[in-house]
Amino acid sequence: MIPNLIRLSNYRYFLFMWVVREINLRYKQAFLGATWAILQPLVLTFIFTVIFSRFLKVPTDGIPYPLFSYTALLPWTFIASSITFGTSSLVNNMNLVTKVNVPREVLPIASVGGSLVDFAASSLVYIGLLLFYRVPIYATILWIPYLILVQICLAIGVTLLLSTLNVFYRDIRFAVPLAIQIWMYASPVIYPLSAVPEELQPLYLLNPAAGLIESYRSVILRGEPPTPAILVPMTVISVLLLVFSYLFFKRLEWRFADVI
Repeated sequence: MIPNLIRLSNYRYFLFMWVVREINLRYKQAFLGATWAILQPLVLTFIFTVIFSRFLKVPTDGIPYPLFSYTALLPWTFIASSITFGTSSLVNNMNLVTKVNVPREVLPIASVGGSLVDFAASSLVYIGLLLFYRVPIYATILWIPYLILVQICLAIGVTLLLSTLNVFYRDIRFAVPLAIQIWMYASPVIYPLSAVPEELQPLYLLNPAAGLIESYRSVILRGEPPTPAILVPMTVISVLLLVFSYLFFKRLEWRFADVI
């Protein structure tokens, strides 16, 4: 694994340029361009606010629902878009996979990099929401770089795994949108963690996205650091998934050109 990572680091400029290409392709010939990166979580926040705060009255632990939902949609949209674009990255770039001698993990990782830029753009709107609702700045915001690192590990891990499987089983690209929807409802995006029965929470928190979303709400909105019961499973599972997926990817990489 170490030689592969060293080789990947030698191609860091190529990775950077592929991230730029990924961003350009996403919004090529789009009238609103990169504004879509901001509109997606913003529109979902509006819809969720109308449905789940006006009609269904979902509890939010005292947090205004727009702020409650947008805090969750920021990391969730990053993860979902990384997986959506990254799953088909190898198949969609078959000429590069078959003819150019570069680390092929650059392609799915670049999809995550493109989503990270979208995440940064959407965060500007989030800062505006925090100012609008006069949320105080807590010292716990120092946890945010750590949470971003964990979410990147999680996104790269899932994307590497699915992009590898998609080379051999093209059904994966059809299953991914459904799986993402199911995963969202299995995460506290539209409801709080407190809505999950306490006896089920240890099992529920084996979903690293659940711990990630709850941690963002804790450190930004409540001024509380993540509890070990949330932090440990989220971190361990994300890192183990990343390591497993990378090894799985490199083990099967030599077959990509033949199968594609």
